[in-house]
Amino acid sequence: MLFKVFLLCLAVPGRVVEIEGEVAQVEIGGIRKEASLALVAKMGIKVGDYVLIHTGYAITKVDEKEAEAILATWRMVMEAEDGGAPQF
Repeated sequence: MLFKVFLLCLAVPGRVVEIEGEVAQVEIGGIRKEASLALVAKMGIKVGDYVLIHTGYAITKVDEKEAEAILATWRMVMEAEDGGAPQF
C-alpha cells in the first residue's frame, strides 16, 4: 500500500511594530511576537510593513492587501475546522 505524504509549510502575516537590530516585534491579531529579520535583511523591512512569519523568522515581505487576504483565508479554514474563528 502506498501512502502519499503532503507537508505543508504554514506562514502567518504580521505587521512589524518595532525593530531592534535583526529582531522585530510583529503583531498578529493583537498579539506581539518576536521574529528574526535575518532572512529578509536585504528587503528593507521597516515599522508598518507586513511580513510572513514561519517558525520565528520573517520569510518575505507582503503588502497589506495580501496580508488581509491571507488572514481572511485562515479565518475561513478555522471556522470550517471547528466552528470558531481565530482572533486575528
